[in-house]
Amino acid sequence: MGRQRVVEADRRHLRLALALAARGAGQTSPNPMVGAVVVRGGRVVGRGYHTRAGAPHAEAVALAQAGRRARGAILYVNLEPCCHFGRTPPCVDTIIGAGVRRVVACMRDPDPRVRGRGFRALRAAGVRVRVGVLLREAGVLNAEFVRRLAAARPLVTLKAGMSLDGRIATRSGESKWITSSRARTAARDLRLAHDAVLVGVNTVVRDDPRLTARVGGVGRATGMRRPGPVRVVLDARLRTPPRARLLNDGGPQAIILTLKAAPEARRRRLRGAGALVLDVPGRDGQVSVGGALRELARRGITSVLVEGGSEVLGAMLDARMADRLALFVAGRVLGGRGALPVFGGRGVGRLRDAVRIRDMSVRPVGQDFLVEGTLVFPRDG
Repeated sequence: MGRQRVVEADRRHLRLALALAARGAGQTSPNPMVGAVVVRGGRVVGRGYHTRAGAPHAEAVALAQAGRRARGAILYVNLEPCCHFGRTPPCVDTIIGAGVRRVVACMRDPDPRVRGRGFRALRAAGVRVRVGVLLREAGVLNAEFVRRLAAARPLVTLKAGMSLDGRIATRSGESKWITSSRARTAARDLRLAHDAVLVGVNTVVRDDPRLTARVGGVGRATGMRRPGPVRVVLDARLRTPPRARLLNDGGPQAIILTLKAAPEARRRRLRGAGALVLDVPGRDGQVSVGGALRELARRGITSVLVEGGSEVLGAMLDARMADRLALFVAGRVLGGRGALPVFGGRGVGRLRDAVRIRDMSVRPVGQDFLVEGTLVFPRDG
């Protein structure tokens, strides 16, 4: 087979591995999404993907399906095989034991327990290794996992429903509902793609949201039932009512991030209501968004959907702690200086300091539009 045909075959089979990996979306955290394909004589003889944390890894599933046909075969995988003992045995041992002659992978695992060691172990055992094919696609697929390891925080998506002039409430505070029911359903679907949904205490007091995903929580790609996201509240003085719906709806446990100085009596009441109350660093009497995100990362949360309110969304921008944007825009104009803007905080004083949107897309959702993109912050200085 000529070199060009080998390159094309590698790309084709890695695209299949990436598609398999994506089936684990919303289920594998804190682990990455991984898919694997075993090819012998140009034919796929085994395939698999990681379904959830603690379940067999993609490589083991694919090799088990291939059986004896794995000897002398090529293994395609989107992430470097692990080389350490966790809840499952090291994948490199399984690959070597199966007699695989060549491994083609998209990217190195950024986990410090791996980070190139898996590839070195394979090469030391005589397995040929090629790395870097479809690298960008693999990085996008596991952006949350990469962000948590590289920056010690989850990947953050800022989400809001707003009017055409950028307001999330009228001057009297009315906010239900600016966007259509179709947009709100799409927003609940968006929660399924994240480990956690985060709001400020003002949103809890004003709107009493449940912050749940859509009823059933079934993934479209796999048909598997997914748990709802963890609900997180930033609450410096513990003003969250113990009877708030997110504490009493039988859903995933709520995490309330507060300051050490918060009243002990309120702390006891919220714990009695089932909340997990945690202290994080503060600044100017408010919960530090950086400290909050680092605490969530320590707990294995790789992606957070921030839904408001205005001050929390603005604080994330001010701290440069946001990665993506999802704005549902309604065809309404609210006007008025007192109407609440979607982003509070300090903002910027110069146009050159504005946050830009890369890879922006706009699509209709019912009567509204969803604007999505990657946030790009200007360089300091």
